[in-house]
Amino acid sequence: MFRSLTFKLVLAFIAVSVAGVLLSTLFARWVILREFDRLVAERVENTFVAEVQSYYEITGSWQGVEVFLRTRIPMFLIPPGQGMMRRQMAQRGPMREMMPPVFALADRDGVVVVPAGPYQAGERVDAEVLRQGIQIVVDGQVVGTALPTGLPPEMAPREIRYLSRINYASFLAASIAMMIALVLGVFLARRLSQPLRELTAATRAMARGELEQRVPVRSNDELGELAAAFNQMSADLARAHQMRRQMTADIAHELRTPLTVMVGYLEALRDGVLKPHPERFEAMYQEARHLERLVEDLRILSLADAGELSLNREKVSPRLVLEEAATIYRHQAEQRGISLEVVLEDHLPDIYVDPDRIAQVLGNLIANAMRYTPAGGRITMSAACAGDDVILRVQDTGSGIAPEDLPYVFDRFYRGDRARQSSGGESGLGLAIARSIVEAHGGKIAVASAPGQGSTFTITLPRADHPPAGGHARL
Repeated sequence: MFRSLTFKLVLAFIAVSVAGVLLSTLFARWVILREFDRLVAERVENTFVAEVQSYYEITGSWQGVEVFLRTRIPMFLIPPGQGMMRRQMAQRGPMREMMPPVFALADRDGVVVVPAGPYQAGERVDAEVLRQGIQIVVDGQVVGTALPTGLPPEMAPREIRYLSRINYASFLAASIAMMIALVLGVFLARRLSQPLRELTAATRAMARGELEQRVPVRSNDELGELAAAFNQMSADLARAHQMRRQMTADIAHELRTPLTVMVGYLEALRDGVLKPHPERFEAMYQEARHLERLVEDLRILSLADAGELSLNREKVSPRLVLEEAATIYRHQAEQRGISLEVVLEDHLPDIYVDPDRIAQVLGNLIANAMRYTPAGGRITMSAACAGDDVILRVQDTGSGIAPEDLPYVFDRFYRGDRARQSSGGESGLGLAIARSIVEAHGGKIAVASAPGQGSTFTITLPRADHPPAGGHARL
């Protein structure tokens, strides 16, 4: 439990919430107390000034004011304007000893008559200090000055009760906030960790061999992107696993057919059922060549998958590459009644490729085109410049490819239209090898086709003066 992400998230949320609540509560309490102290100080100041002012109005002098302030219930506890009550209070006897005043009082000459704080009785106060005090005015005349001492004012019982309530309310608010933070922390932690729990369960299922797993995408944030990427990875792995199983079955099928033919002939020759004959030896030889081509194609694909396909690059002209390929296959095309043409633009830039590998790609594409182009058809090879790339095309007027098969024609041993299966001793890996070689050069290969309208294979290769970034001779 203590190692779970949910528990750690809950602790993190609670820690952050408690810290935030404590800081905000302490700050709010500090502000409230500061303002409350200021209000109390203003209240004490106003009532002290009103009290001594009333005393001077009644007595006409400051004589006895210190004894009055220290031994009787101070008049500043009685609201201003209640003169009769004030006089009644002044006539009563001593009630209790009061705290020292928080203000000193100086007469009109600046002599202290009510000592308090740093001010001593009879001390003459500087004019600068008097200017900072509060003038006591009676009948338009300044009769004295109240001098702040900086001592804390005495609070009334009602003010003390108010502070107690403030403290209680702050504690209650902080407790409620922490409880809400705990509930929200648990809720948010479970919500945040739920996609991770789902991903963990799906990953464990994949480890058991159940490759096709999907988790719900619950948001558009990083967790949602992670879930979507996991779903894509799971689908790709499942498809790759299925393709690998299909490829294994296809390889077994491709190997079994020529081996069955060869073993059949050899057994018949060994048992004397068949007599040795050049045609039978030729048939076995062709099947052996088919096996050789299949093994070689598989070797090339394995090198490409491992990034170890050797490329001996050099600058070559697209015209030379296409014309050499056309020269090799023109006779075979003429025998099938197919026209093989080369169409080139003027001033084509060179390409930086392995001529033998590109010739192998073109050979696969031409052989594929001749296989599905009827007599009287045409195969056109062309080259053109497009920005930083050179475009090579092999176009035929054959039977075309069904739209549902187009995305998979470069897959290994893909069987879409059974009529287009490899025949004539082909391994069925030609287009997959072509794609691997082109991509190893930093290029792209694509196909466009429609049933009955032929097919166009397009190879995009970088120009020799604009090689791909980070290109290698060995990939």
